[in-house]
Amino acid sequence: MKAPPRLQSLIEEGLIDTVVRQLMSGKEAMVYVVRCGDETRCAKIYKEATQRSFRQAVDYTENRKVKNSRQARAMAKGTKFGRQAQEAAWQSAEVDALYRLAAAGVRVPTPYNFHDGVLLMELVTDEHGDAAPRLNDVLLTREQALAHHAMLIRQVVRMLCAGVVHGDLSEFNILLGHQDGVDGPVIIDLPQAIDAAGNNHAARMLLRDVDNLRHFFGRVAPELLASDYGLEIWDLYQRGALHVDTPLTGRFERRTAPVDMGSVLREIDDARAEDAARRVRMAAG
Repeated sequence: MKAPPRLQSLIEEGLIDTVVRQLMSGKEAMVYVVRCGDETRCAKIYKEATQRSFRQAVDYTENRKVKNSRQARAMAKGTKFGRQAQEAAWQSAEVDALYRLAAAGVRVPTPYNFHDGVLLMELVTDEHGDAAPRLNDVLLTREQALAHHAMLIRQVVRMLCAGVVHGDLSEFNILLGHQDGVDGPVIIDLPQAIDAAGNNHAARMLLRDVDNLRHFFGRVAPELLASDYGLEIWDLYQRGALHVDTPLTGRFERRTAPVDMGSVLREIDDARAEDAARRVRMAAG
């Protein structure tokens, strides 16, 4: 097929040879199957912010690192340069997360290059070499649901041990592929990935990710609906007791200690003050 304009620079740089076909068009990007020498890979072209349905919510971008203080100030003010810097940071977040998670042994597509707003990475395939299906498009038996859920919980743990929370994990961004000789879930779509230690919303997002898995697989394996892996995992992480091979029970005993209302109110006041300051900065820009 004719190469889209956004892929032309990769062809000119010799990073890809030909464009085979469009694989998918999602809320944040378009993905194409491409040939690179003897290998078949995929190229993810990020959509412009105005074309995406997924917004760069403050919850996701909190404490993300930028190159310099000038960029940080521009992003806070919402200037044109700041919006460009924010867009670049949004795209590079997935690249950084993929490299970090692949190095940690998480089942994600292997990243190869990031050039001119295009991410070149592994094409996840099934055992026959065809593009792997999304989890949402596959009919599962109870045994398969239990096995895939167990594997994904271990992947969530491995991600957290690497300091990353997916932030938008669901059946729509998990592929069932054949990777490194093993059939099973492969996690994709990480531009909203957050730093577990540096983002105040990390716990809530991890619990939501795990709950999404519980509810999806619980349709076929109802016994999973009674599990509580999210709270168990986060509690172990907070106590420094979480490792990639830490045994999990799926149960968590909630503590009933009295709530420190003064501390809660102070946190609310601090959040309001921070929001007010941010609005002033945006108005000034």
